[in-house]
Amino acid sequence: MDPLLSGDVGLAEILIVLLKVVVAFAALLIGVMLMVWFERKLVADMQNRLGPNRAGPFGVLQTLADGIKLFFKEELSPQNADPFVYRLAPYLSLIPAFLVFAVVPIAGNFSGDNDGVVTMFGHETLMQVADPQIGILLVLAMSSVAVYGIMLAGWSSGSKYPLLGSVRATSQMVSYEAALGLSVATVLIVAGSLSTNLIVDGQAGGRWNLWMTGLVPFVVFLIAGTAELNRPPFDLVEAEQELVGGFHTEYTALRFAMFFLAEFMNTVTMSAIIVTLFFGGPSGPSFGLDGWFADYVLGFGYFFAKLLVFLFVFVWFRATLPRLRYDQLMDLGWKLLIPLALGWFLVVAAVKVAIDTTWNVAVVLGVAAAGLLLGGMLLKLAIRSGSEHRTDEFVGGDR
Repeated sequence: MDPLLSGDVGLAEILIVLLKVVVAFAALLIGVMLMVWFERKLVADMQNRLGPNRAGPFGVLQTLADGIKLFFKEELSPQNADPFVYRLAPYLSLIPAFLVFAVVPIAGNFSGDNDGVVTMFGHETLMQVADPQIGILLVLAMSSVAVYGIMLAGWSSGSKYPLLGSVRATSQMVSYEAALGLSVATVLIVAGSLSTNLIVDGQAGGRWNLWMTGLVPFVVFLIAGTAELNRPPFDLVEAEQELVGGFHTEYTALRFAMFFLAEFMNTVTMSAIIVTLFFGGPSGPSFGLDGWFADYVLGFGYFFAKLLVFLFVFVWFRATLPRLRYDQLMDLGWKLLIPLALGWFLVVAAVKVAIDTTWNVAVVLGVAAAGLLLGGMLLKLAIRSGSEHRTDEFVGGDR
């Protein structure tokens, strides 16, 4: 446990926490800058283009150049905008992304009995800014708060296109948060803790939650997380062909840059959360190594490699998948992902209870499978009945 949580707080512990905050903040900003370059370069390669190639080697400083340009642009405010809320909205989108990353362990030796604890300046600490007992609940709370920034940005702009984008964002995020939360709940049943450090520690030795919970929660979390990020193919919030620019149409200069920064920062943090929940975070084989290399370098190497895979996956989605229609977006969330995540959660919970109470696991699985099959059939009949009813009304002239 961190010294701040144990109650034994001294000047050294406070300085260590401040150092971790500064390092995490700087690393996240640099990571976002590189992520923007990585996405632009990778999409260009997939489309047989060059991509950024002027500012810096291989165009790696192009994002910095764009940021400097936006910083010096003139700030414009729409005539019908609500001034206070219009200025507040970008911060409500940006700050939650920083807070989510604070509970992600990015390094540490999780082999043996180390539990990710490292020694820094003679004091034991964790390679994360904070490890609250409600760690993963903080992630879900911050993802819920982030929607307020988008919603208020669209409403306060005083324009119809941003308002439509914010309404889309609200309904989309609320719809997919249910599936996201159910997939996380399945992981928590297996992990037995809300602490992100303990979740990673429970996956040491290759016991990833990807295998312990089955593939379904991971697939649901990946799809729902993509929708939460408003990334393709779920980018109806910013659909340029329909809404000009979506909720940030009326934003310029630094405030637009904050929304842009928040979008890519959320992509990095969501990838980090996926790695933490399902792929063991920085845990991995130590090869008999110990000391500072195993504590800092090896763990961070594992974490960064896993993170890079999912950053590539999100860019791959953007470059290859067409945008869904809005009715398809809602159908996928409410008719497929939520029932699937809920059913799988009940199955995992039943198996967990069976193991704890020495029941016959095979019998419990059979009963759960039968219940899921029956529930799926009833859900399918209800959806088909509703679709036929709407079709009959439309054909009959009741529009």
